[in-house]
Amino acid sequence: MAVFGITPDIDLNVMTPGQSLEGLTAALMLALQGVFEEQKPDVVLVQGDTTTAMTGALAGFYKGVRVCHVEAGLRTGDMQHPWPEEANRRIVGLLAWRHYTPTRPATENLLHEHVDPASILETGNPVVDALIFVRNRMKQDASLQARFQEKFSWLDGNKKMVLVTGHRRESFGGGFEAICTAIRDIAKTPDTVVVYPVHLNPKVREPVNRILGGVENVHLLEPLAYDEFIYMMDQSYVILTDSGGIQEEAPSFGKPVLIMRGTSERREAIDAGVAKLVGTDSGQIVAETTKLLQNADAYAKMAMVRNPFGDGTAADQIVKDILQNAAD
Repeated sequence: MAVFGITPDIDLNVMTPGQSLEGLTAALMLALQGVFEEQKPDVVLVQGDTTTAMTGALAGFYKGVRVCHVEAGLRTGDMQHPWPEEANRRIVGLLAWRHYTPTRPATENLLHEHVDPASILETGNPVVDALIFVRNRMKQDASLQARFQEKFSWLDGNKKMVLVTGHRRESFGGGFEAICTAIRDIAKTPDTVVVYPVHLNPKVREPVNRILGGVENVHLLEPLAYDEFIYMMDQSYVILTDSGGIQEEAPSFGKPVLIMRGTSERREAIDAGVAKLVGTDSGQIVAETTKLLQNADAYAKMAMVRNPFGDGTAADQIVKDILQNAAD
């Protein structure tokens, strides 16, 4: 939040090491109960499909507060992939008063679930707003550019950078070990370097450090600030990820994205040709990444600067809609 100059008025302070989903949900519900009773909000705005979003919507519903859902309507149709996010967003969808969808397919998903069309507004995704905000500031602020260049001075501009992120719960165990094995093999590709900011979850860090620690051409980093990560995306050649947000951000940079999941609720990027599902099979991840690194034609087909997730005005549309409808 510091990147955007935001300081929260209230910090629930519910996160603890090794926390279970049950423990997090219970802690959030009790903390939000107190906040809602004290603040008496007119509207609760929840974004995405996290456990926090689901619990925030449910807590608001219990208090009779109208729920607005940002990034509404995403679906894979498989309750186990992604888990628990598919259930979280469906629950929020049942409780929401206003649904702010990023794209037409997301809107159609809600219409198929018999959501009132009058409650849906197609805005694009505010993640694009945030990316444009930071990217413009990076271009205009020479001191910011200098800071990034100094912090990441070890980057070799003569090598193609494969940027990796991974954190999905459904991949923990064998799937995550296969991902790490693939990254180890990709790092052997000539003139290639792998950069991996490692998620803080111990179930991610353990296999990553065990399999990739000390591997030549693999740089394991601590999690990056948002603007730092945007800089790394801009410097990258190919992105390997299981993140939903990155699937929405990378097209703005014209970076091919290989999605290390079995399904994606963001089919728009796949349909646009800028992203491709590769699952968690080590062989497939290596094969598809190597093709992009070594085949210029294959790379050019995916490296299109075309973002189907919005034009950077989502936040303005959402604010306007809430102010128009909340008084009703």
